[in-house]
Amino acid sequence: MASSFFVAFAALAISCLLMLHPLNVSGWTNGGATWYGPRNGAGTDGGACGYQGDVEQPPFSAMITAGGPSIYKNGKGCGACYQVRCVGNAACSDRPVTVVVTDQCPGGPCLAEAAHFDLSGRAFGALAKPGQADNLRNIGVLKVLYNRVPCNWRGTEIAFRVDAGSNPNYLAFLVEDEAGDGDLSAVELQQRGGGWAQMQQSWGAVWNYNSGSTLQAPISIRLTSSSGRKLVASNVIPAGWQPGHTYRSIVNF
Repeated sequence: MASSFFVAFAALAISCLLMLHPLNVSGWTNGGATWYGPRNGAGTDGGACGYQGDVEQPPFSAMITAGGPSIYKNGKGCGACYQVRCVGNAACSDRPVTVVVTDQCPGGPCLAEAAHFDLSGRAFGALAKPGQADNLRNIGVLKVLYNRVPCNWRGTEIAFRVDAGSNPNYLAFLVEDEAGDGDLSAVELQQRGGGWAQMQQSWGAVWNYNSGSTLQAPISIRLTSSSGRKLVASNVIPAGWQPGHTYRSIVNF
């Protein structure tokens, strides 16, 4: 009797661990996927990372995902790229597709497993065999394998979209199109003639700095990726900068 109880208890413990920690098989990790928005669209315009209509444009091209907590990471996961492939359904092609994190999936199925991707309709359909995209979307919920990969944005430089609420003493901007890791762990700015100052994450991929006095442009930006790589966009915010404008650098990771 005691032996049977031990086996049952051990099986229950292992099941709980698998729910809390994704299983890694040959470099791929198990997770789940759903989809949202138009059937062949980009999920929703913008999402919780702040990219707005850029989710439909290159380099994202509507191949995007909202992430559950372990993928979105309170916004620090914005911009990261993953390969995802579906398994266990006859309509699955078993070919991986690459998606970028642009949104948050805060509840429902996104909390039911350790890692969850709420894909755009276009990305979800791309997991299917030819001619099976709508059949796969009609299923709605899939088991997937996923793998973190570098973002390959060749020919695209990092851009800084200045938030409409910025003013001469306060600067906030969206950082987008980072290659490599794709996501950021820190952002700093350097005013004309000054030293480096730490910026604060506002939300998603938006960072801010409140100087308490008039900012001295041009302003350089130093980015630190999630793996610790650093990159400087020198004088990327010019003198006479304007809220709502996008300033594209000449650098990328």
